[in-house]
Amino acid sequence: MYSSSPADPPLVREPLHAPVAHLIRGGVVEGIHYGSVVVLGADGQVQFQLGDIEAAFYPRSALKPVQAVAMLRAGLPLDGDLLSLAAASHSGEERHLAGTRRILELAGLAEDDLRNVPDMPYDPAVRDAWVREGRLPSRLAQNCSGKHAAMLWTAKLNGWSLDDYLDPAHPLQQAIAEIVEDLTGQRVAQVTVDGCGAPLFSVSLHGLARAVARITTAAPGTPEARVADAMRSHAEMASGAGRDVAALMGAVPGLLAKDGFEGVQVAALPDGRAIAVKIADGANRARIPVAAAALARAGVDPELLTEFAGEPLLGGGEPVGCVRPVRALDPVPLTACV
Repeated sequence: MYSSSPADPPLVREPLHAPVAHLIRGGVVEGIHYGSVVVLGADGQVQFQLGDIEAAFYPRSALKPVQAVAMLRAGLPLDGDLLSLAAASHSGEERHLAGTRRILELAGLAEDDLRNVPDMPYDPAVRDAWVREGRLPSRLAQNCSGKHAAMLWTAKLNGWSLDDYLDPAHPLQQAIAEIVEDLTGQRVAQVTVDGCGAPLFSVSLHGLARAVARITTAAPGTPEARVADAMRSHAEMASGAGRDVAALMGAVPGLLAKDGFEGVQVAALPDGRAIAVKIADGANRARIPVAAAALARAGVDPELLTEFAGEPLLGGGEPVGCVRPVRALDPVPLTACV
């Protein structure tokens, strides 16, 4: 199903995105979200595509499950909730901070060893509480702190330097790049810096879907399966209370899902069916409705997806419309739109 050697990198070009969702207000298309969508079957073949699934793009945090696999392959001894946190874009809840501290303690390291950018918690309610309490931005609160703590421990276990663990030339980042290419099946097109300061590898949307499908279909006990098991069993550790990606994993049995900034969503089932979504303008409001429609295309029971059809568009405090996937993606909408 998958090649043993990576293919050439995807082309760096302006993506040929297509309309993927309409903003409907009072029966009129008020706005259009462009993007790209790919649906893979259990055989790894493309069942459906919309837009440009082969151009180079940045998966952002949707690549974290792949990064976690790389760290396990390099000897990171994590499982369960702490492994889920290592693949997380967490909300900054106290359990996330405590888990990151625990990873650092197990590694014999401290918060000052982290090199991610100090930030306030990602969750608005948690962030507001921090502001009321006069708390300042911290590296622990930043949503990638679990990944950074795991990176530090992986580097220490291998005898690699710690101060420069975010350098793309560092052995840790080289090891991660190798696994990105292995699981996506293609060479990395570009390397830049993600918002947290870690290297970010550019692949294609098709490659991202392929990587997550390989994670969910891996044999029990492998690094891939350990990551999938941890994230599914501890979905709120990989995200947070009330986050849509955790709710999606809870609603669809066996689903592994991960979101990323700038409108990225990836998800895969244990049999290898997978979807990947990129919203061109980065709009979060279109990400989940489009992903839900793609999952329905992949064969997920639409009844399991009704709560992910999107928030209603309000006018005067009352529902007057919604964000609805285009008909090409969702011929029978999950919910009616005013």
